[in-house]
Amino acid sequence: MSDSKDRRPLAVFDIDNTLADTDHRQHFLEGRPRDWDGFFGAAPADPPLARGVVLAVEQAADCEVVYLTGRPERCRADTQEWLIRHGLPEGRLWMRGNQDRRPARVTKLEVLRRIARGREVRMLVDDDELVCQAARAAGFKVLLADWAADAPELKSAQEGEGRT
Repeated sequence: MSDSKDRRPLAVFDIDNTLADTDHRQHFLEGRPRDWDGFFGAAPADPPLARGVVLAVEQAADCEVVYLTGRPERCRADTQEWLIRHGLPEGRLWMRGNQDRRPARVTKLEVLRRIARGREVRMLVDDDELVCQAARAAGFKVLLADWAADAPELKSAQEGEGRT
């Protein structure tokens, strides 16, 4: 983990559909009820999204990289292992509480404001347009990660079910 005295600007990265390609596990969200255990259980097999990974590695030259994901806390070990396996920069991992069902645009902005106290956030990189809009409206510099395949079921779940 990075030095707690690190004062470099922060580069904040989402994971699903920003760094990790979730396309192979979308089918878990298509049925009703959605199969969240299956969806998150398949996450370790996510292929990396090259554009996101390269951007994170590039940002690590000047910034402290941190990860802000809507994945629930119960996925921490799998997520940390995935980041290491795919050569992503070491950094703090912020996750959603296991019972937190608020929309991603609410939970992520709350955490973003917390981690920005006394620190410059150079950029937030996220695939969720509503998260990006909320962060931009709050004064953060945002890069919309538009390089993953469209995932309408995931986007619906991010906003309506507060699951990722």
